[in-house]
Amino acid sequence: MVRGESAVMFVHDLKKNIYEAILSEGLLDGGVEFAESDVIIERPRSREHGHYYTNAALALAGALKRRPLEIAEAIGRRVGRLEDVESVNVAAPGFVNFFVRPGFFRDRLAEAVAAGGKYGLSTSGGGRKAQVEFVSANPTGPLTVGHGRIAAFGDVVANLLEACGYVVEREYYVNDVGAQIQNLGRSLDARYRELLGEKVVIEEGGYKGDYVVEYARGLADEFGETLLKLDEGERTDRLTRVAVKRIIEQQKAHLEAFGVRYDNWFLESRLHEEKAIEQTLFFLKQRDMIYEKDGATWFRSSDFEDRQDRVLKKTGDVPTYFLSDIAYHKNKFDRGYDLIVNIWGADHHGYVDRITSSIRALGYDPRRLEILIVQLVRFKQSGELVRMSKRAGNIITLADLVEEVGTDVSRFFFLMRARDSHLDFDLELAKDRSEANPLYYLQYAHARICSIIRKARQAGVPLERGRPALDVLTHPLELSLMKFAADYPWEIESCAAAREPHRLIGFLTELAAEFHAYYHEVRVISDDAEASPARLVLCDAVRTVMRNGLSLLGLTAPEEMK
Repeated sequence: MVRGESAVMFVHDLKKNIYEAILSEGLLDGGVEFAESDVIIERPRSREHGHYYTNAALALAGALKRRPLEIAEAIGRRVGRLEDVESVNVAAPGFVNFFVRPGFFRDRLAEAVAAGGKYGLSTSGGGRKAQVEFVSANPTGPLTVGHGRIAAFGDVVANLLEACGYVVEREYYVNDVGAQIQNLGRSLDARYRELLGEKVVIEEGGYKGDYVVEYARGLADEFGETLLKLDEGERTDRLTRVAVKRIIEQQKAHLEAFGVRYDNWFLESRLHEEKAIEQTLFFLKQRDMIYEKDGATWFRSSDFEDRQDRVLKKTGDVPTYFLSDIAYHKNKFDRGYDLIVNIWGADHHGYVDRITSSIRALGYDPRRLEILIVQLVRFKQSGELVRMSKRAGNIITLADLVEEVGTDVSRFFFLMRARDSHLDFDLELAKDRSEANPLYYLQYAHARICSIIRKARQAGVPLERGRPALDVLTHPLELSLMKFAADYPWEIESCAAAREPHRLIGFLTELAAEFHAYYHEVRVISDDAEASPARLVLCDAVRTVMRNGLSLLGLTAPEEMK
């Protein structure tokens, strides 16, 4: 159950009663498909529209060929009988607004402060095993700000799943073999020889960034001229193996500085060493999923909703990246995860259908796999967009960004927008240390509450974590803050189910705005012996929600702002 389960169960009861109202009125006659899970409950932006609302009547009206208001009135009649529903309002063109008795929200305050750091956690995931694989950038250079957005998103998706009772493993897939690695090796070899006095030409398509020169300089310092005695192939292989190992170590260090730690770093070379590539190919052949054409080996992916068949082995018996990826996903499914979440960059969008087709061909349930695409991040500096290219060396690294603005700000800005929206990272705003910075706006709210509680202690006003008389909390802003505190566990469930970390930021931003308004309008510590303890409990509940929410986002909740 949820720490704060009463509020979550109330929302679930609302959904159940809305659905039962639709059934009891015979509204689904005629074969219209509509399940309880299709009922959507939302928080209205305006207090005038109640505490919750549903648009179920509007969603059903077209299919049922009934007036939305007629359906909405049927819903209102049933739900209005719930114990904690104070009133129901049906509004055109078919919204149903629910007003909840204030006492229900007051009761939730004690739950929040009692649960503390566990408030909002649940067991709804039932201990199911989940894997979240994200970033998985080629070890050919430093991580960029684009990788940073995927890293922040993937880490918080994993946090949200853990908060809902999943057993989560974070994984990084390392493409340490193939054409890109060979390309890096040739570029390193050229720079290595150049540093030792040879005149070289970097081949077209090679890696030309300053970071390649830095890697090569480190190799030259370590090996000197000894590798020049080797033939080109052996020398390039040696340089590549050493460099890739160091790049992976660098990526690990930079991600840890960014607050991201993985349970597994899975090397693609492992699939080759364990013969998993050939075993996967043989498995598909047994299922009659491959054929030979024009000297290549093809996968019948068009049989599984992909738009065309795909090459698994090129002429010359060379395996493609796609075959390696099929073997990797077979490995994932064989490890027994109930849920597998792949988080990819926008450049992998066209890869979704072919991977999904391979899962079907392997005989696994494709519903166990989710592929989430994160759109590009564009970096704005002095109002201008900065173009980035790893090969050309014109990149902004994640490490540079963290050094410039800090981990908290970097993560927050990456998480502000939905993953399917392009993100312009505004460096000037990120460096702003005032409340104009949206992260500091949230952190100020938490710090202000900590300051209030410290001052209350100094004034001899106790923070009663039990149950002081809360009926004195009648101010509209107090009722609003109580509702936010009650809604937090439900919000976590919703964010986790939708895989949408940005919704949590939106929730916390609204909460911070309400608290800042409350701070300026209502005096928490006063001569009123009844109101002060109650208001402190309210503030403590808000502090708990802010701290826990920021923690799930991988952000700090400072007790004072400097």
